Amino acid sequence: MRVRHREGHRTERIGWLRAAVLGANDGIVSTASLLLGVSAANATHSEVLIAGVAGLVAGAMSMAAGEYVSVQSQADTEKADLALEHTELLSDPSGEHKELAALYIERGLDPALAKQVAAQLMAHDAIGAHARDELGLSEHLSARPIQAAIASAASFAVGAALPLVTATIIPVANLIPVVSGTSLVFLAGLGGLAAQAGGASVMTGALRVTFWGALAMGLTAGVGTLFGATW
Repeated sequence: MRVRHREGHRTERIGWLRAAVLGANDGIVSTASLLLGVSAANATHSEVLIAGVAGLVAGAMSMAAGEYVSVQSQADTEKADLALEHTELLSDPSGEHKELAALYIERGLDPALAKQVAAQLMAHDAIGAHARDELGLSEHLSARPIQAAIASAASFAVGAALPLVTATIIPVANLIPVVSGTSLVFLAGLGGLAAQAGGASVMTGALRVTFWGALAMGLTAGVGTLFGATW
């Protein structure tokens, strides 16, 4: 009986985790910065909220489109590489066998065993063996543009909603300190969660995201203050 032991490796999460974290982080930073910049320019509460909603919708669509185009380009490259590999397998199977065996020799197998392993793997699934060991492609790491686009848009909207909801219930006079403070807390939590999911240091992840978020919000608020004073 064939028994397949499946372990839960963190690399299996890398596609959706990257898109989700990037989307949520951008949603918090860009929307909070937009709210702070508009508020610093002496806009009314309703004007601040309109800008925030517009930023949420535009940002989510931009994230989805950008992520789809980027990941689809990766998928197209992978498809082209697999097509080329398939052609080479048909035209020169002996050469491809030698190429695969050479890879296994470089990884530590003795030549005789490497040739035997290459022959058996090619007999079982030639294109799969070359995709995995020669091209570095696998089922878990392959590009999924639709999944990435949906994850990016949804996570951006969730991230953007956090400072936007805060701004909705906070008077405009207190909006800048409250939105900036709560957004930094959100960012720290997101950075720590992402680091934990990826097996990295929670503190480092939280501090890294918080620093860049604070810088973005500070610069945008400064620009809003400048233009609000001159216009």
